[in-house]
Amino acid sequence: MSPFIKNHRWHFYFWIVQLLGWGGLVFIAYAFTPDMDGYKGSKLFYYGLIATFGIGIFATSILRSFLKRILNFDAFDSRQLLKIFTGIVIAALIYFGLSYGFGYFSGKYSEEHVKVPDMYKDFGIGLLLINSLITIMGWTVFYMSVKIAAKLNANRLERAELNSTLKQAQLNTLKGQINPHFMFNSLNNIRGLMLEDVEKSRDMLTKLSEMLRYSLTKNNINAISLEEELEMVDNYIALSKIQFEDRLDFIKEIDKGTLGFQIPPMIIQLLVENATKHGISNLKSGGTIKLIAEKTEHTLCIKVINTGKLMIAHNSTQLGLKNIKQRLRLLYGVKASFLLKEVNEEVVATINIPLS
Repeated sequence: MSPFIKNHRWHFYFWIVQLLGWGGLVFIAYAFTPDMDGYKGSKLFYYGLIATFGIGIFATSILRSFLKRILNFDAFDSRQLLKIFTGIVIAALIYFGLSYGFGYFSGKYSEEHVKVPDMYKDFGIGLLLINSLITIMGWTVFYMSVKIAAKLNANRLERAELNSTLKQAQLNTLKGQINPHFMFNSLNNIRGLMLEDVEKSRDMLTKLSEMLRYSLTKNNINAISLEEELEMVDNYIALSKIQFEDRLDFIKEIDKGTLGFQIPPMIIQLLVENATKHGISNLKSGGTIKLIAEKTEHTLCIKVINTGKLMIAHNSTQLGLKNIKQRLRLLYGVKASFLLKEVNEEVVATINIPLS
């Protein structure tokens, strides 16, 4: 929303509250004024209520204009408090002076011979002045409370927008790390086969182009369906099998009810790639990669299990694993989890993604 529209909206709300507030005060004055000696039914009384309404709006509008110029919540200090109190006193004097002047002259020159009740005669100038000060101070407290609440809400929205922008920037950075990592491994495989088998190399390039097209088109979104991700994984496995041949066995156990669930793009592919690179490639006889996707009560559970031992080299950047953890944290907070462990000579990577 543009600043102009926002300011226009707040200006409209101010006048609505201003009119309703002073209108309510006048109504209370009317309701609780005793009808003594015909005073409440006189024109003088009604004119007095109208004057109170107009004078109140006039005095507090001047005070509002003054407060808008001096208030700075980002650098609030004692000098601003003094200015606020000065503004309250001036507005109270305006309110008192106009009210007293109207009452004096209307009572003196009114053609109505209305006896003013004794309860009003007992009000001295000092008491009327204190009443004016209390009224304006009450208005100021309410106005300041609304301004502070609006400022806090604006700060909250600004922080939320900033956090969202920062989070999206971090996600884009993480997704940008995927393509170089994936491309390096795939191009390295193609280079090894280029002189041995041209047909296989051409096939690998076709698979690689399909995967790159997929990764580029999905790079600007944070979630895709599990079914789409599995298609990419199948391409990756087909690409890897040209290199590993019978040394790589791939098994999928996918609950069909999970195919439509949304997950971060390329997150399973990273796990499968990690299992291939650090698991199967280190075994002379090869091994098995099993992909499991199932729904629990509140989460989508994804497991990638590969034959081998959990061994992380000291000089390894663990880029893929860090990427997964950070993306899950940014997208789901503490509701998602990632665990990597070794169980019975198998490495088990488990991701739990909340369903809501």
